[in-house]
Amino acid sequence: MSQKWELDSIDKKGTFRLVSYRPIYLAAARWSSKRNAEPFNESGEFSSRDKNIFNNIEAKFQISFKTKLLQDILFGTGDLWIGYSQKAHWQVYNKKLSRAFRELNYEPEIILNFPMDIDVFKGKIRTFGVILNHQSNGKDIPLSRSWNRIIMNIGYEYKNWNVNFRPWYRMPDTEDENPGITTYVGDAELEVGANFGKHEFYTIINHSFHTFEKGNIQLNYVFPIHGHLRGHAQVFHGSGETLIDYNVSQTTIGIGVSFANW
Repeated sequence: MSQKWELDSIDKKGTFRLVSYRPIYLAAARWSSKRNAEPFNESGEFSSRDKNIFNNIEAKFQISFKTKLLQDILFGTGDLWIGYSQKAHWQVYNKKLSRAFRELNYEPEIILNFPMDIDVFKGKIRTFGVILNHQSNGKDIPLSRSWNRIIMNIGYEYKNWNVNFRPWYRMPDTEDENPGITTYVGDAELEVGANFGKHEFYTIINHSFHTFEKGNIQLNYVFPIHGHLRGHAQVFHGSGETLIDYNVSQTTIGIGVSFANW
């Protein structure tokens, strides 16, 4: 965790260095139990009027980078970062749909992060951060989806285990394209990861503080193939894998390669 966020002085690398942020991977094949051919929202205003012919199998990839803008600010310990993540769902095997991208999610962030060293149980709280987050799919009405959040991040470390807890506040939107998204996707995220030699596991859980009926869970396993090439297996269940699917519950299974992890 210290290397990822440059928490200790030995890990400080200065500003304006582009490094990986969230996992970077390519799932060459991703199967879904539900295709969501007619996206909708609760008000009906932002709902598709055309039925799309999507395949159950598509490709999925995610890229994610961050760079530090300012170092040792606010009490001499805080770092200011900017991050950018993009997730793509690509109907590459769908010739009838001209192999189009079904959904693209763009996620820029401003991150103020502080190193911590607080003993909790047998591990330590290592980082505390505040994040200004925007996420959108860049589409026109009626398929436009977006939301803005203020996220708090607490990072905990114990031996080869890392835990990040991220509750958030959704900022009000006068034209709400996805009402009830916090009910479906949740008010917080819990990420738990562990390394066992060359094998890595991490789980991401999103849940609401108001209901236990919705939310989602994502299971990931990264394994060695040859040299620096690593495989990536992913299973997702619940609603909100993408913004256009924020209110659609599905189970997905993907297999591919990993380039960077938590």
